[in-house]
Amino acid sequence: MDMYNKLFVFEMANNHQGSVEHGKTIIRELKALTAEFDFQFAVKLQYRNLETFIHPDYKNRQDIKYVKRFNETELKSDQLLELKQAIDENGFISICTPFDEESVSWIEQHGFKFLKIASCSLTDWPLLERIAETSLPLIASTAGAKLEEIQNAVVFFKHRHKTLALMHCVGEYPTPEDKLQLGQIGFLKRMFPEVPIGYSTHEAPDETEAVKMAISMGAQLFEKHVGVGELNGYSANPQQVKAWLQSAQQAYRMLGQTDERVEVTAEEIKTLNSLRRAVFASGTLNAGDNLSPDKYFLAIPSQSGQLLANDLSKYKQYRLNKTLEAHAPVMIDDLQISDIRPQVFNILRRVSAILRESKLAVPDGAKCELSHHYGIDAFEQSGATIISVINREYCKKLLILLPGQSHPIHRHQRKEETFNVLDGELLLTLDGIETTIGPGQMVTVERGVEHAFSSQGGVIFEELSTTHFNDDSFYADSSINSNLHRKTHLIFRSDWLKQDW
Repeated sequence: MDMYNKLFVFEMANNHQGSVEHGKTIIRELKALTAEFDFQFAVKLQYRNLETFIHPDYKNRQDIKYVKRFNETELKSDQLLELKQAIDENGFISICTPFDEESVSWIEQHGFKFLKIASCSLTDWPLLERIAETSLPLIASTAGAKLEEIQNAVVFFKHRHKTLALMHCVGEYPTPEDKLQLGQIGFLKRMFPEVPIGYSTHEAPDETEAVKMAISMGAQLFEKHVGVGELNGYSANPQQVKAWLQSAQQAYRMLGQTDERVEVTAEEIKTLNSLRRAVFASGTLNAGDNLSPDKYFLAIPSQSGQLLANDLSKYKQYRLNKTLEAHAPVMIDDLQISDIRPQVFNILRRVSAILRESKLAVPDGAKCELSHHYGIDAFEQSGATIISVINREYCKKLLILLPGQSHPIHRHQRKEETFNVLDGELLLTLDGIETTIGPGQMVTVERGVEHAFSSQGGVIFEELSTTHFNDDSFYADSSINSNLHRKTHLIFRSDWLKQDW
C-alpha cells in the first residue's frame, strides 16, 4: 500500500497530560479499536525543547495559554522516547511534529517513520531548512496559509527531492461545520496533482460526516486529535474515534473503485436490458435483406439475445440470414453483422491528409458524408467524401476524391450546380463528353444533365449550387438508387486535420 494511502493519524499532542503512563493508555486503547479496519494507522507526538522554545522572561507565566499548557504537559527526551517505543510496540506507524530545530534532531535519534510540519511552521524557513536535511517522508498542514505560501513550500521540498503530502486544515479549534472548507481538498488536488492530499480535522469529536466528504473529494490521509479522559472541544475519545473510522470505512465502501472504470455486473446488464428498446420486424423480412430503419421498429419488452436499440450504430451493417414474420423479434443470431468503423477511419485519415496538404480551412461541425455507391469495400474505386458547408437557397459543398476514385453517372432534376476545382485535377464527363479541369476552372452542370467525375491523382473541388435535396440524385445504374446503405453520415471535426491517425 502507498505510504500515504488510507493513512489515519492519531494526534496525541499534549493529551498525554505530561504523563508517560497516560500516553501509553491512549496508545493501548487506540490499538484495541483499530483491528477491524483495513487502514494504515499512525500515532503522532509533538516535540518542543521548552528550554529554547519559550523566551526566558516568559517561562513561568501562567496567563499565556500555550506557555502554561506546554509547561504543565512537558515530557523530557527520555520520556518521549518511551512513548515512541510504545507506539512501535503496538504496531503503529510513528510520526512526530517538531517545533524547533533541536526537536528535529530528537526525531531523527528516536527513529520516527514520518515527520509532520504543523500549519504554524509551514513558512518557518529556518525550521524547514533543518527538516529538509532529514531523510524522512513529510506531511505538511496548510491552515491559514496563502496559496503562494503553499506553492513556495512545495517547490522548496521538491527541489530538495523530499517526499511530501499536504493536509487541508482549518486553524479554528473546534472548527464549526460552516468553516470546514472541504472543497479545498479538491482545490489542492488540482493545484498540486503530483502531491498526495489529506485532511487534518479540528471539528467537534462527535462529527463523523466530514470524513466521508473528505474521502469523496479525494483525500488520501487523515489526522484527528485523540485522547482519554477529560478532553478539549476537538479531541476524540476512543469511542468517538471508532465512530469516525466506521464513517470512513462506510465512505470507502460507498466510493468503490476510483482508478479505472468499474466492471459492469451481470445484474446491471439484466436490469438495463429489460428497459432497453429492442428491434422487431415491421413486416415480413427475407433472408439476405439488409436491416434498415424502414424494416424494423423499436419497442419493449426485449428477449434475451435480441438485437437492441443500443446495439445499432452507423458503423454497423446487418444482413438477415433467415426469414422473419412481421412483429417477430430480430435476434442477434439471425444476423450477419459487419463493423465498418476501421474502414471509415482509414478513409478519414486519407481525406484529412489531402485536406491538410491543400491548406484549405474546413468549418468545424460541418455535415460530412462518405458516399459509397457499391459498398464501403469498393469506396476507393467508386465514391466521394462530401462536406456540406451550407445548404440554404444557395448551397456549397466540398468534394474530395481519392486518387483513382470515380463518382458514377447521375443527374439532378431540381438542382443546378457549378464545379470549381481548388486542388488537383478533375476528369468531368458531362452529357457524354469528357473534360479535364484544374484549379481555378469552373464548369456548370444544368438540371437534368447526366454527369460523372473521377480523378487520377486526387482532387478537391467546390460544388456551388441551388438548394440540395436528398431525393434529387438519380443514377444511371438503378442498383445505386435502391441501395439504402450507400452513405455514412458524420460530423466533420477540424481537429482531424491535426490528428496523427
